[in-house]
Amino acid sequence: MNNKLNYLVIHCTATPEGRQVTKDDIIRWHTNPIHLGGRGWNRPGYADIVELDGDLVSIIPFNTDDFVDQWEISNGVVGLNGNSRHIVYAGGMDKENKSPKDTRTKEQFATLEVYVKYTIKRHPKILVLGHNEAPNAHGKACPSFNVGEWLRSIGVAETNIYHKQAVENLSAGLSARSETKEEVLAKAETEEVAATIVETNTTEAEA
Repeated sequence: MNNKLNYLVIHCTATPEGRQVTKDDIIRWHTNPIHLGGRGWNRPGYADIVELDGDLVSIIPFNTDDFVDQWEISNGVVGLNGNSRHIVYAGGMDKENKSPKDTRTKEQFATLEVYVKYTIKRHPKILVLGHNEAPNAHGKACPSFNVGEWLRSIGVAETNIYHKQAVENLSAGLSARSETKEEVLAKAETEEVAATIVETNTTEAEA
């Protein structure tokens, strides 16, 4: 059974400002064997790439339904690939390739905005986030800009913006609620046993 598409994750290629990155580069970096300089993955990490001039190039094709088929999966974030779509823009580092930087060109800005809004229109309940907000991001800077702030600046509704703290709080709340439920069941079981003992003693006394 296919998973429901829940997340759109935005990435950067973590390459110097102004350097072009293509679909073929991504495929080579991600799927070449490790001894040839690749990561040895069986699939690339992104479904689409936004090049410097704003061109949107498909890496892994996908349909428009609300589910992630096996052939649509991209390896963008460990633990979050089966229910996500991943898009990357070329850039994300300064020209010296030393520090993270929002290097999006005006053309990339425009393409990303259209892409995000189109995706939300197709999937009204989808949540959009940056790679650095994902549970397994481990301190990554990618995509080198605050995705939530940018989404608000282009008019995306809060209901489509991933809120990491809110999700963590929800998870904590669910855990707490689960523990409370267990306590309630344990208490109910204890009371039931106590009631049975009282009933037995009463019956024996009457006899």
